Amino acid sequence: MQPNLNRLLRALAREGLDVTYDGRVYTVRLQGDANAPPAEVLLPPDLPVEGKAFQQLAALAALKHPGGGEVKRVRATPDFHPGDAGVAIGSVVHTEGLVVPGAVGTDINCGMRLHVADIPVEAFLARRDAFVERMKGHYFFGTRNVALGSRAVEALLREGLPGWLLETLEEPLGMVAKADLEQLDRESARVYLGGALEGDPAWAPTGLRREGVVRDPGLATIGGGNHFVEVQRVEAVMDRARAWEWGVREGQLAFMVHSGSRDMGRHVGLTWQERARAAWPVGAPFPESGILPLADPELVREYLRAEATAANYAFLNRLLLAELLRLTLRELFGDVEAPLVYDVPHNITLPWEGGWLARKGACPAEAEQPVIIPGSMGAASYLMVGLGNARALASASHGAGRARSRFSLSRGGADHREEALGLTGVDCITLRAERRIEEAPAAYKPIGPVVASQVEAGIVREVARMAPLMTFKA
Repeated sequence: MQPNLNRLLRALAREGLDVTYDGRVYTVRLQGDANAPPAEVLLPPDLPVEGKAFQQLAALAALKHPGGGEVKRVRATPDFHPGDAGVAIGSVVHTEGLVVPGAVGTDINCGMRLHVADIPVEAFLARRDAFVERMKGHYFFGTRNVALGSRAVEALLREGLPGWLLETLEEPLGMVAKADLEQLDRESARVYLGGALEGDPAWAPTGLRREGVVRDPGLATIGGGNHFVEVQRVEAVMDRARAWEWGVREGQLAFMVHSGSRDMGRHVGLTWQERARAAWPVGAPFPESGILPLADPELVREYLRAEATAANYAFLNRLLLAELLRLTLRELFGDVEAPLVYDVPHNITLPWEGGWLARKGACPAEAEQPVIIPGSMGAASYLMVGLGNARALASASHGAGRARSRFSLSRGGADHREEALGLTGVDCITLRAERRIEEAPAAYKPIGPVVASQVEAGIVREVARMAPLMTFKA
């Protein structure tokens, strides 16, 4: 064992953790809690280890409810880092008899959507300014004209994308009236679970539940934090047969959307944090971690339906963000198909082996399923195929993972030179100068080791690599 690793393990022990490392996987448990399942973290030796994230992961594994149920297994992906709400980003938890709303959080169904387009990159860049001005209007200045009939809203929240599409075919409004609705219908097969979960409109904020035409200010918006829309070039294809099957070829233009359920998810998440606290058995001590699971079967059913409602909203949010970009490409370049490759969620609770699997900042990586792993706006992103790895709970990383907090980058005295932040040559379109600094490439771990470690572990296999051309950050 290397001296540096010895020092690290001793430091983690002083923080109340039992930790071992085999050169690839850390095994973590709270000291004195032998009944809790050990949490496993796939982490290459050259990536940083954060004690706070380990503490959060071990506390999640040790979670209990006086009413019963149990945490079966906890895993974390290599982009794993501390979360603001007590659950580490990159956590995957398998439970039976209980669900953990905090293991999904408030950005329900944050996820990724990837399209490709047969437009020469040189031709696209020649019209860069015209494209950027149109997209700034849509994403930042409210020219997007997103309107839905009240029946379409209700169908979306209750049934997901298929319900929304059926109602929209009868009454297309706003920007959607310009879209190829038949194409959107065909592409629903390339959305995880068809973009259709069993929700309940009663869980939506009142602003969404009105008669007539609904203009929700959150739909077709990117959101803050690490969310983005990025235009890319497919620079390499590693699995040509699979890439061809998915419509991906070297040299294509690509665009990637990373966003979630916006205020809808926040509304559901915060409501259920309060309900979980109110439902905690009187006289029973609250978990020190502050993470409150639900064990009552009726509350579990209610929460999952509320989460599904927000997830359906997020599926449409990503679709509309991508459709605005696709429509703009058609304005500038004519009849461009720009098909969907895949749309996949990161923050969601789904049935798993008789219980539930909650992912927070982790991508489903089931056998033969497309997996999208973005880098920073100065690094490559990857299209992978999942291998259904049981030890990893069929989950992969949802990105490279933060290496530095937003505060550390924005505080006084921080080095804001372009080269120090990794921003040299980066085309970032934003209205907020601080966003460019907070989300600079230097804030993130290197994507290469994150991807390579998952390939080596048999979690995913590479299909294609995309290089960034420009990134929109709200």
